[in-house]
Amino acid sequence: MAKKRTPPDLSALTRGELEGVVLTLWERLEALESTVAKNSRNSSQPPSSDGLRKTNSLREPSGNKPGAQLGHKGSTLKRTAEPTETIDHPLPRQCTRCHSTLPLAQAVVAERRQVIDVPASAFDVIEHRTLAVTCGCGQAHVSRFPTGVNEPVQYGRNVRALAVHLTQGQMLPYARAAGLIADVYGLVISPATLLAWVAEASAALQPTADQIAEHLRAAPVLNADESGLEAIEAHGILPKRLGVLVHDCWAPYWRLDDSIHALCNAHLLRELLYVKEITGQQWPESMMQLLLSANRVCTAARHQQRSLDADDVAAFRTVYDALVREGEALHPEAVQSPGQRGRGKQSVPANLLRHFRLHADAVLRFISDPAVPFTNNVGERAVRMPKVKQKISGCFRTLAGAEHFCVIRSCLDTLRKQGHSMLAVLQRAFAGNPIPLIA
Repeated sequence: MAKKRTPPDLSALTRGELEGVVLTLWERLEALESTVAKNSRNSSQPPSSDGLRKTNSLREPSGNKPGAQLGHKGSTLKRTAEPTETIDHPLPRQCTRCHSTLPLAQAVVAERRQVIDVPASAFDVIEHRTLAVTCGCGQAHVSRFPTGVNEPVQYGRNVRALAVHLTQGQMLPYARAAGLIADVYGLVISPATLLAWVAEASAALQPTADQIAEHLRAAPVLNADESGLEAIEAHGILPKRLGVLVHDCWAPYWRLDDSIHALCNAHLLRELLYVKEITGQQWPESMMQLLLSANRVCTAARHQQRSLDADDVAAFRTVYDALVREGEALHPEAVQSPGQRGRGKQSVPANLLRHFRLHADAVLRFISDPAVPFTNNVGERAVRMPKVKQKISGCFRTLAGAEHFCVIRSCLDTLRKQGHSMLAVLQRAFAGNPIPLIA
């Protein structure tokens, strides 16, 4: 049983000291309520932190019923012209009515049905043999093994590519990946062997990863998202870039003075929703609607391959500035107390409004520049994979393991977007012929 705590004696405190205690408790209560009120819908917290609560989306309802819409062309399994195996199911030898012998030689195919399945547990063993012969003059000749066939017994590129795909592409821990290969193919491979194959794949794909980094440095628009695995200076990609960098207002990005900044509006929408829920005021909803309306207009303009004219951009900015002023009238910044260092403690709405005021150009960059997206979700989805690996898929036990994952995952994700399957990327890498990037 927990020991009962004795409340402190407050009788000896002065009025000023009591006011200080009450203020401290009030601030802690406000912080606690703020933490409880936040979820994945109104903040950047992941959906896993919501517990059993229903997760709501910020997407606007389309009004359509669930499922396929009218006019949608469905797809179904298609019959192949060359089946792997054909089985004819025999007819009875005699007629079921008159019992005469049936002319089975005249039978024709009445109907065909095909069953698509994967092969049963099996693997191929290909034996390579060199040949030797001696010429009549006495000169001996011995043929050579092909490149890559180096050991008396070794694994081929397909099983190595599969193992790396399972651990780095599908995020399975090494032991589970080895168990899956054993269950499906009957091959017993140790997790240590899989670890060595990951290092081989990383080395084979390193030139491709270097090419990706060069393309990122030269890209006119780049999406970025913070992660514990991202070292801005060490990677050397973001510093000295002259293009647009779309991010979520993480403080280190603002130190990249050479970049043109654009903010992710998906993050801002979640913060606006949170402020609306805790204050019940109208300006957060109005700002959300302004941003969403601007996004719809810009999306339509991009589809028509045109930009918004200067008057349209100015009109959005006028409404934006008016909403910021409306919010600041309700939430003025707290004045710094005498002797206090730094800015005074601000409310959540005041901090958000400060971002909107100081970074207005970055918030609305997607309106004036058609190349700038509304959100940085492309970068966020890519960076999410290292976090998945860290949290639930075996994590990283060494720096080398984290580096191998970053190299391999960068190549898999980039080449997948260019139309290649992740397994094919790894097969080509182990064959010594990596798939080239599309510039």
